[in-house]
Amino acid sequence: MASMPEKVRQLAPHWAVMFVAVFVALAVVDSALGGLGFVASMALVLAIAFGYPFVVRALGVAPPIWRQ
Repeated sequence: MASMPEKVRQLAPHWAVMFVAVFVALAVVDSALGGLGFVASMALVLAIAFGYPFVVRALGVAPPIWRQ
């Protein structure tokens, strides 16, 4: 089992990518549709947060901690 610092080291780049993906998606939707409500924005954020690990695994670039 990996130590906590090792887990953070493996996951930090993916957290950063998810953070950027959320802001880009919200900006694109805001410019295209003129804004979303709170519930729709949260749904988009949650879709990215839960969908990202599946996409990363499918692409084969998941960190070892997610492959267990």
